[in-house]
Amino acid sequence: MTAAPGSRTAAWLVHLATQRKLSAHTVAAYGRDLDELARLADGRDWAAIGSADIRRYAAKLHAAGQDGRTIARKLSAWRGFFDWLAEHVALPSNPVEGVRAPKCAKSLPKALSVDDAVQLVATPARKAAAAPTPAELCNTAMFELLYSSGLRVSELCSLDVNYRKADGTLPASAGWLERDNGEVIVTGKGNKMRRVPVGSAALAAIDAWLRVRPAPADGSAALFLSERGSRVSPRVVQMRLKAHALATGAPMHVHPHMLRHSFASHVLQSSGDLRAVQEMLGHASITSTQVYTALDFQHLAQVYDKAHPRAK
Repeated sequence: MTAAPGSRTAAWLVHLATQRKLSAHTVAAYGRDLDELARLADGRDWAAIGSADIRRYAAKLHAAGQDGRTIARKLSAWRGFFDWLAEHVALPSNPVEGVRAPKCAKSLPKALSVDDAVQLVATPARKAAAAPTPAELCNTAMFELLYSSGLRVSELCSLDVNYRKADGTLPASAGWLERDNGEVIVTGKGNKMRRVPVGSAALAAIDAWLRVRPAPADGSAALFLSERGSRVSPRVVQMRLKAHALATGAPMHVHPHMLRHSFASHVLQSSGDLRAVQEMLGHASITSTQVYTALDFQHLAQVYDKAHPRAK
């Protein structure tokens, strides 16, 4: 039975989507990783690829400028594919087993200071005398919510208004706003749902947006809308936040995930409760959350350097 590149890729991606219930974004990323492996294999059968080939491919990616973390992710995708493929065709072994990505320096996530974050989400990008437009109110609500609750941009975009059916039940949704409880319910990685508190400033901004929010053109219950009236996309949120940051004089390039990092860092600085931050971020492992302790120490070190007379 042949194991030629391309002959099994689609079936594996379907398996990821239907059996492992991975998100469409993750499945698409795995598909791109496998396409790259197929290009590196240059038409060879999957069964003919050995560990030496995988090491050579990884070295080629590294020489092309890809960092160790990116290569590690691709090796993980390739390893999973060959594990699955071994259940369908005869393979000598998984050629990716034992192959490690090049080491790379660990970088801390970039976060805004408390003052910069508050100024960013609270400052309207318009003249003070001008009344806010519906698009500006939508932007303010989105940016406040990203910082208030530490949501991923995909989670923000999937939120629905908490409309109940006639029988009192909620429609099937990836996430929704529970205004009365001051919470959002979101579906994160691994299709895991969690509840996250929403601050009063974000709730007020959402209320202002809902008062002018038009009926969605796509017939959905989407909480946040594009200018065309359809559910807003992550790319649109990225572009709007970038433009808003430039207009309000932010000290650096700002993207939605930076507000998530800022949320985690600032809550940890104030509370010291790593487990609570883990729950609110939706991290499966606390190891992913512990990076913010290093970010917190970095902040404290900066304060010390500025304030202590014998620091220099």
